[in-house]
Amino acid sequence: MSDLRRDPVIGRWVIVAAERSRRPSTIFTEIVLKEPDVCPFCDGNEHLTPPEILAFRKRDSQPDRAGWWVRVVPNKFPAVDVLGNVRRAGEGMFDMMNGVGAHEVVIEAPSHDASMADMPSRQIEEVFWAYRERMIDLQRDLRFRYVLVFKNQGPQAGATLAHAHSQIIALPIVPKRVQEELNGAEEYFRYKERCVFCDVIHQEQRDRLRVVGENDLFIAFHPFASRFPFETWILPRNHESSFTDIQIGEVRSLAAILKDLLMRFRTALSDPDFNYVIHTTPFSDRTSPHFHWHIELIPRLTHSAGFEWGTGFYINPVAPEEAAQRILNAREAPADNVEEPPQRESSVG
Repeated sequence: MSDLRRDPVIGRWVIVAAERSRRPSTIFTEIVLKEPDVCPFCDGNEHLTPPEILAFRKRDSQPDRAGWWVRVVPNKFPAVDVLGNVRRAGEGMFDMMNGVGAHEVVIEAPSHDASMADMPSRQIEEVFWAYRERMIDLQRDLRFRYVLVFKNQGPQAGATLAHAHSQIIALPIVPKRVQEELNGAEEYFRYKERCVFCDVIHQEQRDRLRVVGENDLFIAFHPFASRFPFETWILPRNHESSFTDIQIGEVRSLAAILKDLLMRFRTALSDPDFNYVIHTTPFSDRTSPHFHWHIELIPRLTHSAGFEWGTGFYINPVAPEEAAQRILNAREAPADNVEEPPQRESSVG
């Protein structure tokens, strides 16, 4: 089992997971993944993964068989282990705990060659519904305090398999990066009695300098203090603290705005590798007046170097205002080339 170790100086937790070194396909060339002979995520290869936790599939299909359009399975090489209870311990001055948590893989489409930019918006909607259902289920587990959804696309973003997928990790602690956002938002609210994220949305709507996508329910923009070139945040226009409260119309709008951004990235930035993460509230504070859930989408165009590691400062070579104009001027990519998912009998809402 892995273990969690706390840095005594800055309070950051690190997962030490030696078993992860056994993963296949962890070695890649500068730009090409070393693919396994048989992809375990492809339709028809369900026997190569652990048994599914959740699947959206045709009514007459069987679990762990073909016939699905989104499938969630335990990670075969998890960073944390779903078995056991949390045991906190001290080793001299150092704090640690056993690596209890849940680590799941969301297989986003049956086809090996599908990418999220190619998917119909409704397929992306189904991926978001899978996130929501798994987050709701995981928050029932009293051992866990936070769940992070993230996607690595391409080797530069840390992916070890090319088949479109994202991941979910539930943890017994709130990650430091998220806690910093929570603390900053709470301090702002205590001083101004307003949500800092809502104020940022209003400012970006007024300035119109960094907005790169919007519809009735969501807005996407390059943050004023972007850490990376073309870093993009997507937020619901109305104040919502927990991703799990998302409803049918919102999922539809969110899928549409994300697809549009990924197509524009493909055109403007030559289809870059990218990461995204969903930051939401901890399980203990789902209705926070000061925190606003959001997606952080980062094309992998640069690498951190000594200055960034040594100082915590980021050097961004592209001003967000310039980046926004480039994205807005990008023409849309060709039409979808991935099959529409079937309509499910009952939608989540």
